[in-house]
Amino acid sequence: MASVGNNLSKEIKFPISNPDKLKIGIVVSDWNSHITERLLNGTLSVLENSGIKSENITVKNVPGTFELPLGAQYMLDKNLVDGIICIGCVIQGETKHFDFVCQGATNGIMSLGLRYNKPVIFCVLTDENEKQSLDRSGGKHGNKGVECAISCLKMIELKTRISSPDKKIGF
Repeated sequence: MASVGNNLSKEIKFPISNPDKLKIGIVVSDWNSHITERLLNGTLSVLENSGIKSENITVKNVPGTFELPLGAQYMLDKNLVDGIICIGCVIQGETKHFDFVCQGATNGIMSLGLRYNKPVIFCVLTDENEKQSLDRSGGKHGNKGVECAISCLKMIELKTRISSPDKKIGF
């Protein structure tokens, strides 16, 4: 949702039907926690400002970005949530490890959303260096956590509107 020179993280809430009934899961990577915590804070601010009760937000930590899909699957298997936001940060190193972790996390997160028919949102920074990650976790390019929380709520609302023939589709 972001583009060069634009901070699209200015929205801090999204109006959603029945926010007090929604349950949102967040799975956060411990690796690069100084960045993932910033993303988490942005995510939580949007959810709370949008009326999601704090007791309906479940946050679980996993060791790294590669483990995000499995952590999300645990929540989905128990039908604990209406949507999940997967938060991670992978910074390019000198080996191909970056490529494998990013590809595995991307494919895993995407396939969970399709398999469970619920929003599973990719909030993973895949940057060349730490400065880029800091810029995208509350710096000059906004906070990807904010954007991903809004994406999750929009997808939940879209599903609700499609499922209810009397509701207009669109925002």
